[in-house]
Amino acid sequence: MLSDIDWDAPGAELIRDDQRANLKAFMADLMWIEHVGARAFAGLALHAPTEELKEIYRYFHAEEQKHANAELALMKRWGLLEEGEIPLPGVMICHSLDTMDKIADTAPFEYQATVIPMLEVALDGALLKFLTDEVQDPLLKVVLNKINRDESRHLAVGFHVMGMLSGARIRRTLLVLFKLAYSMRVVSLRHVIATLPIIGSMREELYAMGMDGSRLSAAMDRYRKAGERDPRLEKNHYYRIVRGYSKLVMERHPVWSRVEGAMIAYAKRIPVQKWPERPSWSSELTYETAV
Repeated sequence: MLSDIDWDAPGAELIRDDQRANLKAFMADLMWIEHVGARAFAGLALHAPTEELKEIYRYFHAEEQKHANAELALMKRWGLLEEGEIPLPGVMICHSLDTMDKIADTAPFEYQATVIPMLEVALDGALLKFLTDEVQDPLLKVVLNKINRDESRHLAVGFHVMGMLSGARIRRTLLVLFKLAYSMRVVSLRHVIATLPIIGSMREELYAMGMDGSRLSAAMDRYRKAGERDPRLEKNHYYRIVRGYSKLVMERHPVWSRVEGAMIAYAKRIPVQKWPERPSWSSELTYETAV
């Protein structure tokens, strides 16, 4: 992907100085979110029910890594990085990535196959579009067009697989939830608190940067309304659980909002010294176009 793009094309000079600090933090989180998705796809490839799906998920895993490297290359192009610098994620993305890194290989297929499309909808429908509105560099659209084409395929497969998972008996659903709880034994309560409100945190960050946070809500509607396009999803218990969670978050349910706000406030007070270490494979990240 990197070698297909002219990174020296004009337009980098259009980045304003007043954008740089917020843009660096936003792009760093965006890049690491891609790696949350990549790690999840690696886990899905282990547990997919067919060889065809396993191969598709392996391909998606590689694509997410390419997206992250392209976003890193954009940061380098815009002068947001020092030579050789790999930006750190924010506290919530850091804990989310560590959680996914620890549970991806053991979490139930049904859980990951249902949650990842929700995260991809948020990424594709709001975060990337925010960049398009805020950044005038024409090369950004070239990069995002490539990313969006890949994300569209990921979502198409994701919604299809959720349809395949419909109709599970309650006993099977309870077993999946038990297996999920068991896989979470390797993460701390701090990880759970810092990870659970991640969508709400994205929404608040978009508001803080001057974006209409309703765009994220509109993007999440695509996930919630998937059941109207594919009636099978109404019989998918996992989808209905995740859809209910997204509704609580985006409609700012008064009770959930207070709980969410408390969790976000707690996460922001976690000292950097207690943040999880970056995964060992993060040393492979690069903006070099030879990749």
